[in-house]
Amino acid sequence: MAPPVSGTTPALELDELWSFLGSKNQPAWVWAALDRETRQVVACCLGDRSEESCRYLWEQVPAPWRTATCYTDFWEAYQAVIPAAQHETGGKGDGHTAHIDRWNNTLRQRLGQFVRKTLSFSKCDQMHWCRLKLFLHRYNLSCL
Repeated sequence: MAPPVSGTTPALELDELWSFLGSKNQPAWVWAALDRETRQVVACCLGDRSEESCRYLWEQVPAPWRTATCYTDFWEAYQAVIPAAQHETGGKGDGHTAHIDRWNNTLRQRLGQFVRKTLSFSKCDQMHWCRLKLFLHRYNLSCL
């Protein structure tokens, strides 16, 4: 992952998407932060849809991106975690989160365990996380 270009203010898009572990009764949320310029995912985690998981994602963001302008949807966890001076919210139509939404779609197309209506469930969280990390590694390499 290349750090942001010096002299420019980096921009991140953050979003969460759901998937399942074992059955539809066990949702697992994937939280991701994507660099708007390079399209690389700079931080990612699995969790629930809570402020705690959002805070964990924010802690995973590397130092060069900690001052970035952050674009999210209106989910209240982001407002509680991301400093107000660098947080911008927007809806689906304004394009603020278009790149991370596209990344979510790419993830769902390439990994069967992340498809909304699927018979491909991960049996354990370790395998779910391993699949996601392998996907991220390959995805970020393709952005270079």
